Amino acid sequence: MDDIRAWLAEAPHAAGDYVADAALFRRFWQRGDALRRRLPEKPQRGAGEVEEAASILAALREARERFCAAHAVTLYRALTDDCTRFLRIEALVEAAAVALPGLVPAKEALARDGTLAQRDKDGAEIDHGIFLASVLADPGTGAHLCHAMLLPRPDSAARAEDFWRTGTLDLGAALLERRGKAVQVTMRNPRYLNAEDEGTIDELETAIDVATLDPSSAIAVLRGGPVEHQKWRGRRVFSAGINLTHLYQGKISFLWYLRRDLGLVNKLFRGVARPDRSPDELQGGTIEKPWLAAVDGFAIGGGCQILLVMDYVIAASDAYLTLPARKEGIIPGAANLRLPRFTGDRIARQAILSGRRIDCAAREGRLICDEVVAPDAMDTAIDRAVADFTGSGVVSAAGNRRALRVGMEPLDLFRRYMAVYAREQAYCHFSPALIDNLERNWNAASRRA
Repeated sequence: MDDIRAWLAEAPHAAGDYVADAALFRRFWQRGDALRRRLPEKPQRGAGEVEEAASILAALREARERFCAAHAVTLYRALTDDCTRFLRIEALVEAAAVALPGLVPAKEALARDGTLAQRDKDGAEIDHGIFLASVLADPGTGAHLCHAMLLPRPDSAARAEDFWRTGTLDLGAALLERRGKAVQVTMRNPRYLNAEDEGTIDELETAIDVATLDPSSAIAVLRGGPVEHQKWRGRRVFSAGINLTHLYQGKISFLWYLRRDLGLVNKLFRGVARPDRSPDELQGGTIEKPWLAAVDGFAIGGGCQILLVMDYVIAASDAYLTLPARKEGIIPGAANLRLPRFTGDRIARQAILSGRRIDCAAREGRLICDEVVAPDAMDTAIDRAVADFTGSGVVSAAGNRRALRVGMEPLDLFRRYMAVYAREQAYCHFSPALIDNLERNWNAASRRA
């Protein structure tokens, strides 16, 4: 403990010069990491060792907060050639780990953490949240990072060519089919009730890119596919949200949340960006088309979040919505920003903080769902809605979407929200309360992968 006290007494403060501060903080981080590695792995620690680990980790994070407050913008600009080069979040944190060891976890540390259950991790990825929150908090670098995440994924152009040629594209977790003037994207994770996890996120974002960029369709439809769960076997459900089994087992990274909300969900809302024009509404720099959601069964958690960025929502009369953030211990994406616009503040707080269920056919559900139909009438309702949207052309759709967004959620407001979200979600993701909640409310310890 004496070594730890001596190290804590040397905690650095930023003096303003990037090079000098980087060297000073790097030495402090390296010494702290060495002290932490002297302790047993988390499951084997005794009470005193738990306290020592907590004090070391807290001091490391406080130092990273101080450094990032002073220098995250400088580092980001260096890594992106003064914001002339785009890096997705995954590439950005990897480059930061190389450029300044100790600021964020190295690739080897992340790989080691990836083998551990969530409860056995020390939360190395919290450092990602600290760094990215500081980047997003700055108007210039934050907007640039949002722009990077709205660009098409690297494989989307080739996939779009395949889809344009054949009219179908099977990406595994997402299936695209052209249906007249519409392209339908079907989410597929049948074993887990179409839940979202590391195995679905890239494929679904690519599908959204392809559907948005497809020149032969005027509107896109998002629907969940049939599932295997005994209660729902063979029936469609929209989405069960984040895969809680994988979350408990440590198979979902912290970056997953930011990749999802800055990437695929934001693309549904804002369209796909061009590299040479800002995606800000005032610049009109995105390629977009209307999105229609078809809700069978339920839209839980992340599924409900997606509905809040849709242009039109059709729901089966027996479907329901929930945002069980309280029972999970995490922040429900950008629902805190968006849900009050639909339901008002009180119902939004009840849904997010108290787990209130919203039945689609109820008055509250109709604040989110534009149309509620009998379960066996969903296909007909989708066809009718597509015909209504496209019957007189959709030339004004992009302009109207932008005009609506600039009044209620311009890109800069979203950037500021995500700066808060990045830091707060990082701590939630590694909170002991998350494990307790999953074991109590999800019986997570007994579920198989």
